Amino acid sequence: MPSIFSLRCAALRFATRTALAALALATLAPVALLAQQPTAKPTPVADSAAMRSTQLRPVTVTATRQATDVHDVPTPVSVLDTSAVRERTPANAADLLRELPGVDVIGVGPNQNRPSIRGQRGQRILLLEDGVRLNNSRRQQDFGELPALVDVSAIERIEVVRGPASVLYGTDAIGGVINLITQAPFVRGGPATMGGHAAYQYGSSGALGKGEGSLMGSAGDFAWRFGASTRRVGNYSAPQGTFGKLTLANDTEVLDGGVKDNSLNGSLAWRSATGGSAFVKVERYLADNAGFGYIPNALLGGDATKIQIQYPHQDFQKVSAGYTRTAMQLPFADKVELTAYSQRNRRNLAQDIFIPFGPGTPPGAGVSIQTGNYTDLATVGSRLEFVKALSRVVLTYGADAFVDRSFNTDTSTQTVIGFGPPHPQASTQSSVPNATLSSIGAFAQGSIAATDRITVIVGGRVQQVESATKYTPGITAAIPGHGNSTGVYAANALVRLTDDLNLVATYGSGFRAPNLVERFFNGPTPEGSAYQIASPDLKPESSINADLGLKYRRSRFTAELSVFNNDISNGILVVPTGATQNRLPVYQNVNVGRIRTRGGELGAGLLLDHGLALRANYSSIASANVLNPQIPIGDTFASKLNLAASWTVDRFWIEYAVRRNGEQKDIASGTSPIGNTLPAFTVHALRGGIRGWQIGSTHQDLTVSVNNLTNALYAEAANSSFFRPEPRRNVTLALATSF
Repeated sequence: MPSIFSLRCAALRFATRTALAALALATLAPVALLAQQPTAKPTPVADSAAMRSTQLRPVTVTATRQATDVHDVPTPVSVLDTSAVRERTPANAADLLRELPGVDVIGVGPNQNRPSIRGQRGQRILLLEDGVRLNNSRRQQDFGELPALVDVSAIERIEVVRGPASVLYGTDAIGGVINLITQAPFVRGGPATMGGHAAYQYGSSGALGKGEGSLMGSAGDFAWRFGASTRRVGNYSAPQGTFGKLTLANDTEVLDGGVKDNSLNGSLAWRSATGGSAFVKVERYLADNAGFGYIPNALLGGDATKIQIQYPHQDFQKVSAGYTRTAMQLPFADKVELTAYSQRNRRNLAQDIFIPFGPGTPPGAGVSIQTGNYTDLATVGSRLEFVKALSRVVLTYGADAFVDRSFNTDTSTQTVIGFGPPHPQASTQSSVPNATLSSIGAFAQGSIAATDRITVIVGGRVQQVESATKYTPGITAAIPGHGNSTGVYAANALVRLTDDLNLVATYGSGFRAPNLVERFFNGPTPEGSAYQIASPDLKPESSINADLGLKYRRSRFTAELSVFNNDISNGILVVPTGATQNRLPVYQNVNVGRIRTRGGELGAGLLLDHGLALRANYSSIASANVLNPQIPIGDTFASKLNLAASWTVDRFWIEYAVRRNGEQKDIASGTSPIGNTLPAFTVHALRGGIRGWQIGSTHQDLTVSVNNLTNALYAEAANSSFFRPEPRRNVTLALATSF
């Protein structure tokens, strides 16, 4: 058997050579539309904009790797188009997901929001940008990658696949996939053209101020686009009111609720008349003082405990390139697509924790813990994909690989206060050693037109994931690396019962490889209350998922129903070992969890006369800890209802939206200041504006949004234990001009 080291090196050589090949092709043939974008550049419309004055058909490329009408995709998919992205004035892409079925949001503020799909969160959700993974292996399990890395003003549309997609995308796609598809330069051919866009956004929540702009052009077979934005947001206020057992007598400031960030991106594209295209894209995101948000514990009825978590600085850089060739008519492929990327994610994490000793000790006595972490994570990856049409079969197959290299330093200072002069105890011991995680996989998926009314999609993947530690100052004990080979499969079917009604069914598996934190963390936990030891022998999490649903579309009415069951085995959980170290209880990540999630989703939209439109969706999710039923695991909504009505006349539009989250009883008792049950809440939003009025040769768009219209005190389910409420009633104003 090959060694872990040799397998990892093989994966790295594969990724590096493929990346160099793609970059060389991009240099020789500068550079084209994103391979994720359909060449015809349709404008798909769904959800918020699906029921406006025209009814365009939403298209997805994420679920099948081909531009496919959502109505004909045998998996649950949601698409948010350009109108939804612009008109909801979101702080980041995660904000747009609250009104989708089956999707929840974790965290607060403009930088730290992350998505949850069908109750799965963090590393169980794969975040993509233009089909390329953004996830990295140095995040904790519950904290997935940040959608804020991609400037929302650069996003063309968002596609959400609900349920496993590991066959096409590999590890982490165990709960679902979110693909942020950005605006790409469009090669028009012919004489040179140029256009631009500038916008300013003001929000009363945190005194938001954001400026953005872009320039784009096309000449002959070439096109380019450059964009930039800068934003400043301060702390916001939650309203007075009662939520469960908690009452805030006055409007209360949520500390560490803002951010200062900047975004830059540029892309160059080329397309030939013979079916070849290529692109290269460079982007950078910088953020300072991004916090997780908190209210002082004393204001929540607790003691003087303080838990402050903040990213003082984040720096994300990415270069991607690709080449696509169509109409090849070769024996093994009609289309080939090669994508390569290199990204670097550097971030500082700072934690300030104070735990009081309580009664019987001097006033203010306790332990103060300040910790800092600097992580420098470099990733290189690539994907090679072929498509071949064979009579009634379309075969998509290929290989992908990536390597994460993590370098980090840790500092910790612990001080006992209240018993004479403080005597700080400092440490520079790294809790996670420098390490690498490499992955290489091969996949194949066939779409089979069994009859004129039955389409079957079957596929499989094999993947090898390796983790290994590197030399780390201060760590002398050897921690062995480990590898896992995994195979997954999926079988989907679409039956056209009538011209308007489709029956869809999905059955398949997904997986998630343990990341570097789960395998190698060894040291005191950040809050200083326990000690965690390494778990190098962890197995991958795996899942079996089944979906059954109906999709209906006729004239001005669309509807979709889906019921699902997702069983996750070998779930990774932190459990006590029964031992102690330095008088602290010892915990370890182990494969003990078996989580079953069941639910249903129903959505519909209706276009009426005179510019009126209605939409609605309802979601229900129930999760069970199969091996330990007495331990609740609900950290998402139990039910969610979204309703919206809009009216469009000429250039004017207005929309009213309401969301109601039902009561959630499946939570860990005693951990939340609001009690053992998360109460139901209802939140309202009103938005409207003017589209495209002309001043000279420029076009203007004005959007006004009023969020939390009734000024309700509430928190999303995942933000209730560590209570972080949403902002009070606030107004956002956005003015954009284009030429």
